[in-house]
Amino acid sequence: MATGNVRLSGHKLPALESAPPKEFDGPGDQWSPEELFLAAVVDCFILTFRAIARASNLDWKGIEAKAEGVLGRVDRVTRFTELTVHATLTLDGSDGSDAKALQLLEKAEKSCLISNSLSVPVKLEARVVH
Repeated sequence: MATGNVRLSGHKLPALESAPPKEFDGPGDQWSPEELFLAAVVDCFILTFRAIARASNLDWKGIEAKAEGVLGRVDRVTRFTELTVHATLTLDGSDGSDAKALQLLEKAEKSCLISNSLSVPVKLEARVVH
């Protein structure tokens, strides 16, 4: 079928419907390949941070992150030309671990399997709050 949603599935995983984004004549209210791509970057970043923070004994309360991508034409091919992960880490108290927390956020970005597999560089904009 030339139109309609794409049904994504995997072994023992719930199905997921996908459609083109509004910018490519899609409905704009469903997961698209572009949104899934950005979600994979954020998901990997957060999971990597959780593992690194646990190994480093960092006490933290919560993390929120989102990724923004810029599409452009390179050699007549449309692709992501910029990716930025915006992360906010909430610490429990003010025990002076802000610098350590920022360092671990940066380490997570550099260690993420998904980001390391991309040809577009990923920039991290991180902040620590209490």
